[in-house]
Amino acid sequence: MKKLPKNSLIYAFEPDMDPVITVNPGETLRVETWDCFKGQIQSEDTRCSEIDFGQINPATGPIFVNDAEPGDTLKVEIMGMDMASQGVTVIVPGEGILGHMVKEPVTTVMPVKDGFCLFKDIKIPIKPMIGVIGVAPEEGSFPTGTPWRHGGNMDNRYIGPGATIYLPVRQKGALLALGDCHAVMGDGELCCSGCEIDATVTLRLDVIKGSSLPWPLVETSQVISLVVSGENLNGATEEATREGVAMIQRAKGLSWEDSYMLSSLVMDLEICQLVDPKKTVRATFQRTFMTAKGLLKGTPV
Repeated sequence: MKKLPKNSLIYAFEPDMDPVITVNPGETLRVETWDCFKGQIQSEDTRCSEIDFGQINPATGPIFVNDAEPGDTLKVEIMGMDMASQGVTVIVPGEGILGHMVKEPVTTVMPVKDGFCLFKDIKIPIKPMIGVIGVAPEEGSFPTGTPWRHGGNMDNRYIGPGATIYLPVRQKGALLALGDCHAVMGDGELCCSGCEIDATVTLRLDVIKGSSLPWPLVETSQVISLVVSGENLNGATEEATREGVAMIQRAKGLSWEDSYMLSSLVMDLEICQLVDPKKTVRATFQRTFMTAKGLLKGTPV
């Protein structure tokens, strides 16, 4: 199995990134990642105001996947995540939903052991997830702290072990990169951080030819979820609804009107994060209603 150490980093997803490793479709890869602070916070004595913000949200990569061409879909199966023994959460004045109420920066270091994250004396079951994962965009430059159609900083708690994420390929080789892992994070990432942690992620990569998506798609054992970002929450929810209705049309072969009505019965709009430069929501369906296989092939399911 190939390994990619965390000394090969990007801070923006761009069309012409230089790959640092090449893999074949079906190949498994272990990728080391930094936490979102690139290891700059190791104790509660360190505040966010003291670190280099030019090193925030590093993503390990890019990874060139043979046979991936524009118009294809990159299939990324998350086989496992091995995490460090501690993570950190911070609050910063002006950041997060209640940032206007934060008077000074505070750092909390949390041990992660035996399946739990210890916040003070409160044991929280871990649920590992990848905050930043994406591919090269069709055009433009997107900082790794920003989500968009290529993926990026979606902070979607569904993107963890056992899940598969489907990313639209816009450049030859796809050029995948990832980082910003969390031991646990609630929907919204309300204070602007989860349990930020170094991790090694095991991935299996494959290519679905000639079947592209407008936005990233995540599938777990229970749900299938389209991940959509916008300039604000209203824009993101409207776009997620529009694309969710289109998914129903494509999967079920219904009229737009019937698909729209059905969306109100079977589709959940859920918040991923509200604290990045763009806001991210997901249009979610139970897998008993729809699967990625049927959707990507364009056949009724």
